[in-house]
Amino acid sequence: MRRATFRRALLAGATATGLLAATGGTVYGADDSLHVEYNFTVGFTNGFHHPAESPPGADDWDCTPSAEHPEPVVLVHGTMENMNDIWRGAAPLLANEGYCVFAFSYGGSSADDPVQGVGSMVDGAAVLARFVDRVRAETGAAEVDLVGHSQGGGPVPRYYLKNFPGAADKVDQLIGITPSNHGTTLSGITELGRVLHTLEPTNSLLQKDHPALVEQQVGSDFNRALDAGGDTVPGVDYTVIATQYDEIVTPYTNGYLTAGPGATVENIHLQQTCWKDGTDHLEASYDPVVLTHVLNSLDPQHKRPLPCQVVLPLTGPVIPTW
Repeated sequence: MRRATFRRALLAGATATGLLAATGGTVYGADDSLHVEYNFTVGFTNGFHHPAESPPGADDWDCTPSAEHPEPVVLVHGTMENMNDIWRGAAPLLANEGYCVFAFSYGGSSADDPVQGVGSMVDGAAVLARFVDRVRAETGAAEVDLVGHSQGGGPVPRYYLKNFPGAADKVDQLIGITPSNHGTTLSGITELGRVLHTLEPTNSLLQKDHPALVEQQVGSDFNRALDAGGDTVPGVDYTVIATQYDEIVTPYTNGYLTAGPGATVENIHLQQTCWKDGTDHLEASYDPVVLTHVLNSLDPQHKRPLPCQVVLPLTGPVIPTW
């Protein structure tokens, strides 16, 4: 592992607080490192209109996995996101750390539609299956690690693992950032809709072009089928990173998983590891504390201290305190 690169990034952040304030929490590593964005609003704005373009550090198809990191990392975006607007923090960070990193967009009306991840999650899992097979073929790796956000960290990869023959043999671990594993009430909106009898008419409209929004509601047919028989599959390690300030996946504990036979699960309540972190659902994929948890899950033999600091919703770190 290129741990020196990470240390240089931490040192730069700790000594350049003025730069952090001016850039909305962006930390720069060594001169030859890729820029890592820690501000969701900046990253999302820069990537939104280029959904077919890979985020920095991703999709180098000549990348050969190292002995230190033999599993390529496949990044799976969430609902109404695309690979380029949600992974401009994780992709370059992982590449700087020596991982082969790959990302893709799925679930949009076309490859050029900035709004991805709204199609059927069954179809999304099929796209993931093809992409994992391509990554394995191109890199020669036996297995990959999946890192996903929202639906991309929960129902889509879980459906893939449970329903595609041989999928569990191709994946070492699944790391979900604020995943919608057991559905969401959308801060109570779905429950209010049931009371007011507006939910079903709304769902009927959404089902045609945005079925993923219906499938992720608490109690949906998709969720009931996905959860039948347990949350996990044998041979895969699962990590869930949840924030109590999640306004999209509610309650946030719906992201947690229960380990079944032959699997392991680590459910991480972010604020129990860093009480200063106020990240919401969207900022979580850019949050340096969350991303350190991701690095530690990917390489548990070389865990690094968490950079516990104040992180704001949507805009990220204020001033580092490590």
